[in-house]
Amino acid sequence: MRLRAVAVVASLVLAGCEAPAATEPPISCAAGVAAGQGSSAQTNAVNAWIKAYQIACPDAAIEYTGSGSGAGVRAFLTGTGDFAGTDTPLNAADQQRADERCGAGPAVHLPLVIGPIALAYNVAGLDGLRLTPPNIAKIFSGRITVWNDPAIAGDNTGTALPATKIRIVHRSDSSGTTDNFLRYLTAAAPSDWTNGASGEWPLPGGIGQRGSHRVAAAIARTDGAIGYVESSYARVIDLPTARVGTPDGGFTLPTDHAAARTIAAARVTGSEGDLRLEVDPAVAPGDAYPIVQVTYELVCRTAVPETARSFLAYAAGVAGQEAAERAGYAPLPDTLRDQVARSIATLR
Repeated sequence: MRLRAVAVVASLVLAGCEAPAATEPPISCAAGVAAGQGSSAQTNAVNAWIKAYQIACPDAAIEYTGSGSGAGVRAFLTGTGDFAGTDTPLNAADQQRADERCGAGPAVHLPLVIGPIALAYNVAGLDGLRLTPPNIAKIFSGRITVWNDPAIAGDNTGTALPATKIRIVHRSDSSGTTDNFLRYLTAAAPSDWTNGASGEWPLPGGIGQRGSHRVAAAIARTDGAIGYVESSYARVIDLPTARVGTPDGGFTLPTDHAAARTIAAARVTGSEGDLRLEVDPAVAPGDAYPIVQVTYELVCRTAVPETARSFLAYAAGVAGQEAAERAGYAPLPDTLRDQVARSIATLR
């Protein structure tokens, strides 16, 4: 790894005469190891951060395992790792356990990765798909079973729809992405989605896959498939994504900036550096993308290794958020990014 890092640095030096000037102070490096685990939704962003951080800080080693939000939280509660990525804030019981694990200070949520949850699909002969919330709920509950159903045709006037059978792809492991998607359905289409929201897929059937990358791969190889996945995974393998109906009657693609508009309208519900967000698509602007996900880094307020603090501070900074955007995520809105940076500065 050190040899690869030296090669990368050498190439940057050779091209240095063309590089733009830095827009913020250099990374404040630390030496040592920091480890985290959890949300697979943020893996691409974390990998981008690790690469940049370790090039700048050769005496540090950052490890992250994208085991899924549920597994990451369970590991953190038992004392494993310095931070955990979770796409859903802790419930009251797990918050108490996390606080007990942390000892002298509470566990806090730091929103570091945001982005749209895309409805990726693979249907031969179908492009530019549009879906209203009720029809999304009917598809994923199994009430609409073919792509040329009249309800889908109503969302896609003038589009020729094939009679292909719909194949639903969902997460088989405990997943914050599942929880966020089902929370959206519960709020946006309560009459058509009556199965509640949790990190576990609630219905039998479909194609269950463990991890975001496997969900995207299953959609790509299955004609008639549709599934929910972080949009960065859909982009990597060039899957088409549906335009989702908004409260004003429009349809919006899952772009980073459209998702950021929804997050910018969110309300912080935590206190004393705990930055849980309450996301309500109904109060976001009409051109906002409504199915979004916030990934939090769960970390103790005290007894945080210097390397972990340094790495999280870089991730929350301008350069870190720009790296996340290049990896396919939405950058934190400036106001929220400043709040996260201030909270990280209080970690000890």
